[in-house]
Amino acid sequence: MNQPEPHEFEDREALAQALSNRIATALSDAIELRGRALLAVSGGSTPRELFKALSVEEIDWSKVTVTLVDERFVPPSHDRSNHRLVAACLLQNAAAPAHFIPLYNNAETPVEAARQASRQLEQAGDAIDVAILGMGADGHTASWFPGNEGLPELTSPTQEKPVMAAEGTGVPEPRLTLTLPRIAGARLLVLHIEGADKKETLDQALAGEAVEEMPIRAIFNSDAPSVQLYWAP
Repeated sequence: MNQPEPHEFEDREALAQALSNRIATALSDAIELRGRALLAVSGGSTPRELFKALSVEEIDWSKVTVTLVDERFVPPSHDRSNHRLVAACLLQNAAAPAHFIPLYNNAETPVEAARQASRQLEQAGDAIDVAILGMGADGHTASWFPGNEGLPELTSPTQEKPVMAAEGTGVPEPRLTLTLPRIAGARLLVLHIEGADKKETLDQALAGEAVEEMPIRAIFNSDAPSVQLYWAP
């Protein structure tokens, strides 16, 4: 199991600023090398301060494409939409010119929506330049949930689909999520967590290998480059 490289901060504001700076540098480097950059971000409450800090970074946002690590199968007007969060907190200020690829679309089913999102992502680049993961108290990341019948497919290292539909026990909406190869192939892969409880969950995940119990283990069991752990109490 690959151990993450830790970056610990006294408070969440310091973490947000440091991580924002690192992401901006990685995106600028990608633009210089390849003429464009692809950033995948997670939703939830944890990244709000990060998004606000990143939105004022002075880089060439017109050459950046932003997408989501995962999404609920709900329109962006829904209060649980990750698209809505990113639009409100990240795609503002200097970052307003960035191109956004949603995972949700008007397809009739999550499976068809995943197909359409996969096609768009494949056109955006061969690899994600920066992927920012979160983690739940149950050890899930992206929309890979413990007990999900489709988890082996989502976390298979040979999965060819970039985006798939997902379900989770007790999760109210169907989900759309990036699969393991797309996330593990990111040039910079960050796990952003906050609070002592999340640190305890991570320690538990790193102490075992069963992906079905704690799906984040799929990342540490993969051939991903060193995961950069950003944590603050």
